[in-house]
Amino acid sequence: MTLSHLELFQRYMHAGPITRSATAYANLFTEDGVYEAPLEGLRLAGRDAIERGIAAVQERPAPPGAMNPGASRFTLHDTADPDVFVTEIDAVYDGPDGPTTVSLVQIFRRSGDRLRELRDYFRP
Repeated sequence: MTLSHLELFQRYMHAGPITRSATAYANLFTEDGVYEAPLEGLRLAGRDAIERGIAAVQERPAPPGAMNPGASRFTLHDTADPDVFVTEIDAVYDGPDGPTTVSLVQIFRRSGDRLRELRDYFRP
């Protein structure tokens, strides 16, 4: 049975922002999948490149504190194309000086239960 958009998004959230596992993140993609962060000038093509690139991105300082899934909010939008969905996210990180919110928009294109393409619009 194919994952719903929500289930695929939840796997993405767990692999990326919550556990920060570059390997688990890359395994969400098809072998020839593409991850793009256009505002960062980043384009990674292929699962191996995605794993290496995401590992490098994760070496950058994260917002102070741990991500707070309970305080974070997202809206998932289905589109006319059943393989494409969009998310708007306000990720909240609980730090020593209080919460910090990082807002972003992502466009997901899937192939079965894997991501074929992800465009990630954010500014750290």
